[in-house]
Amino acid sequence: MDPIKDKIQSTSRETRQDIIGKVLSYSCISLIVIVVLSIFAFVATKGLATFVVNKASLGDFLFGTNWNPSATDKAGNPLLGALPMITGSFGVTIIAVIFAAPFAIGTALYMTEVASKHGEKLLQSVIELLVGIPSVVYGFIGLSVVVPFVRTHFGGSGYGILSGAFVLFVMVLPTVISMTVDSLRAVPRYYKEASLALGATKWQTIYKVLLRSATSGILTAIIFGMARAFGEALAVQMVIGNATIMPKSLLAPASTLTSVLTMGIGNTVMGTVGNNALWSLALMLLLMSLVFNIIVRFIGRKGRM
Repeated sequence: MDPIKDKIQSTSRETRQDIIGKVLSYSCISLIVIVVLSIFAFVATKGLATFVVNKASLGDFLFGTNWNPSATDKAGNPLLGALPMITGSFGVTIIAVIFAAPFAIGTALYMTEVASKHGEKLLQSVIELLVGIPSVVYGFIGLSVVVPFVRTHFGGSGYGILSGAFVLFVMVLPTVISMTVDSLRAVPRYYKEASLALGATKWQTIYKVLLRSATSGILTAIIFGMARAFGEALAVQMVIGNATIMPKSLLAPASTLTSVLTMGIGNTVMGTVGNNALWSLALMLLLMSLVFNIIVRFIGRKGRM
């Protein structure tokens, strides 16, 4: 057989395989881009109808405190003040992350710097178990344990932002811990070795070298935890009280963007003011997700500088 002819055939076969692989890859990427853009376009079209069709004021929507889509004000505009839900969403998210961050960083440091291989595997199994627990189970636990605990020790009815924050605290822990562990392990080993060689203690090395080197990764983990908490619906809905009024304290019943969405979307007719208003809340959630991703990319870029 002619070796040159065999080589040409082999090269031709590899070229066809490369072309097929590229076509499949670009087709999948294009499909993903189309799906994402379609979701954005669909939600934006529905959400903007509140301001284009129903003539609601964007300022009143963002800063108003009266949420009653079936009623109108003196000017005939629907009462769509979403500030109570925005406040509730940011309230439970920020408090949950404030609770979770120290625990997550401490656990990650223990797993990477202190624990034995057996202890690390045990903690990893616990984290994976927390990830696998459904949201409704967290909600039932919050309803049965957290709400009575808050009612007994802090006062009020037990339903409110504080209860929602306690539930979300446990839910975001696995995300923040896992990403913090990855960030600590990504710190070059010679940083630690150089610090110890210069006479620093183990804990001085952890504080002065490891944590500072992994700062961008830890901040990224916290932002991802916030995104996870901000978008949670069912578990928070079961413990926050679902009152669409401006919360006066952490112990007063409140609501979040997601809780109002899940309760109301099945009880409205497509195209009505109430339905369009809920789509506006969904658009706000989508934009907040985009903001969280932009922040993560900004932190990652700063960390590489």
